Amino acid sequence: MSLTGSHSASSGAIGLREQAEALAEVMPPLVTEAEHVASTIAQGVHGRRRTGMGETFWQFRRYREGDSAASVDWRHSARSTHLFVRETEREAAESIWIWRDSSASMDYASDFAPCTKRDRATVIALALSSLLVQGGESVAPLGQGFAAMPGRSALRRMAHALIDMPDSDAPKAESLPPPEHLPRYSQVVLISDFLSPAEEIAERIKRYAADGIRGHMIQVLDPAEEDLPFSGRTEFEGVEDDLRLMVGRAQNLREAYHQRLEIHRNRIVETARRIDFTFATHRTDRSPQTALLALYGALSGAIAARKPPRPGM
Repeated sequence: MSLTGSHSASSGAIGLREQAEALAEVMPPLVTEAEHVASTIAQGVHGRRRTGMGETFWQFRRYREGDSAASVDWRHSARSTHLFVRETEREAAESIWIWRDSSASMDYASDFAPCTKRDRATVIALALSSLLVQGGESVAPLGQGFAAMPGRSALRRMAHALIDMPDSDAPKAESLPPPEHLPRYSQVVLISDFLSPAEEIAERIKRYAADGIRGHMIQVLDPAEEDLPFSGRTEFEGVEDDLRLMVGRAQNLREAYHQRLEIHRNRIVETARRIDFTFATHRTDRSPQTALLALYGALSGAIAARKPPRPGM
């Protein structure tokens, strides 16, 4: 249900891009260094703990027949009676798919908010994409059949998917993330109001987890949806269905409404916790930096957690 007092605060495509770029500029690059979750790495490469091309030291191992003389670490070998080869990690960029809910409920904005939920979610998604691209990560919009890719072209693709694509060309808007099969060990970022039935949301995110996908959820809500600040005679209108509810004293619904919202959110949070997804909330009357910081920490921690300790540690 939408709440009375809504208005159209949708910005143009250029305005959203400017907001996203400005937000990304004031944030540090996304943390991706496995050994130090809080440190920043500009190149955006993450060791897979498999020997291969890379610059990060992994381990020394005994020389084997077939190894080239160039692979021998002569300084380390001089400390022993054996020859040792210096191995580095194979490095690869993270693959991250981003989904922003484009259903009708995301177009809501009350008089207590500076923008619609859709616009705020778009700014967050584009700002995050910009940070990931700056760090060398591979990104793609979820649900449109694109492979994740690095570089500015990936950012342009995200902008097209979130802003430029006409409604007639866009896939049918759903309030649930699409059941797309992604490469194992990828990550998904889901940005929505998550007001669909909790059971349906839980079922959908469990599909990702079953495929070995890590996920990060940001619930974007209007302050009126969080607080129900209305008093007196108030009419509530449905956004995604033709429903109307007139109440004489809206303030009398506040306590029950808060309880209902808390129960709904707790069900989603509990499912997310069980499948190792992260979940954070964001209100549109607050700075988008708060949501971006939540994603910053969640993505960094997920990347670092996948790296097992080095041999001997």
